[in-house]
Amino acid sequence: MKVLIKSGRIIDPISKTDEVKDLLINGSKIEAIEKGINVDADKVIDAEGLWIVPGLIDLHVHLREPGFTHKETIETGSRSAAKGGFTTICCMPNTNPAIDNRETVEYIYNKAKKAGLVKVLPIGAVTKGQVGEELADIAEMIEAGICGISEDGKTIMDNDLMKKALEICAELNLIMFSHCEDHDLVKGGVMNAGKRAEKLGLKGISDESEEVIVKRDIELAIKANAKLHLCHLSTKGSVEILREAKKKSNNITAEVCPHHFTLTDDVVTLENTNTKMNPPLRGHKDVKEIKKGLKDGTIDVIATDHAPHHVNEKNMGYEKAPFGIVGLETAVALTITELVDTGVLTPMEMVEKMSTNPAKILGITAGELAVGKPADITIIDPNQKYKIDVNSFESMSKNSPFHGREVRGRVKYTIVDGKIILDNEKL
Repeated sequence: MKVLIKSGRIIDPISKTDEVKDLLINGSKIEAIEKGINVDADKVIDAEGLWIVPGLIDLHVHLREPGFTHKETIETGSRSAAKGGFTTICCMPNTNPAIDNRETVEYIYNKAKKAGLVKVLPIGAVTKGQVGEELADIAEMIEAGICGISEDGKTIMDNDLMKKALEICAELNLIMFSHCEDHDLVKGGVMNAGKRAEKLGLKGISDESEEVIVKRDIELAIKANAKLHLCHLSTKGSVEILREAKKKSNNITAEVCPHHFTLTDDVVTLENTNTKMNPPLRGHKDVKEIKKGLKDGTIDVIATDHAPHHVNEKNMGYEKAPFGIVGLETAVALTITELVDTGVLTPMEMVEKMSTNPAKILGITAGELAVGKPADITIIDPNQKYKIDVNSFESMSKNSPFHGREVRGRVKYTIVDGKIILDNEKL
């Protein structure tokens, strides 16, 4: 099948292209990118005024399957990803059972293939059952196709075990995705520590609970010469630690989430448990430093930490409700509205952090618009204004603090290996 995309703004960080051109897809590959392509095509997309960018890649998604299919499934999560413009997503291992063996990795791949929507890359657990005691068979999971390992949702508190895991990563050229949270310092906290927590009578989570593990994991990774990717950084101190670490090693990368550069703990109320996430919404100084880190290149990636929960779970009250919000279908609009429209990032830099850099970190052939490359493409209307409506989400879960928020930037098309998955906003 031939698809011709006409008169769109091609934004490609690899070639540094930012120009209005046509793009021709033939089968699963890009056949041509130039002005004035005139061929017979099975489908023609008028992209005037739209951005044509490499398919977006999310390094941090929770699909909940197996085990928690009342929250999300691989199929519904993939639908949500496609609606949000993501052509590749990496799913975290905190399922039931955990993704800690070949069979579960293969299960994920088979389910994703059956759904036939976006590319799903499983992340394996570091320890068996994610209980932090015994390393999983990492080599076996690599053979089955994991893209990295993580204990996301938990932290390996045993320093020696973390050291051994990073040494294995170095030996096998694998990425460690690190959730940085000192359990001893958190001690039942549910929101950012500070005046807002005190006013609400809620136990706070300190900056230090994140920063001490950020520092530990960086030091261990540098000594092991391992690839370390720091998940969902949220504090000013973490960004500053990362900035210094990058002067010593090229193997350290990091992500932030849209909610952490958009919201502060000012929005937290006892009634709205959709403001409860881990790490928590922080203060204004933290948001300011995150934006600075995005601008100066300290922070490599924007990821969602898409964490669906059933409405009944989120209605258990602030202290008992689970941490997490959905994010796949709001990431593009929030990034354009909060970062591009305000001049923090250029459109090229946004694409870099949501596609090109994630592809580089994973070491996959993606994140680029070039002849002969896979036709993984996202087409965005950067000017379309609307209010976020959780009831329109493809995700099974609607736990978002952004319901009703006015934003700009709508994903129009998501194309995976030349197949149009999202066609003018419709799956």
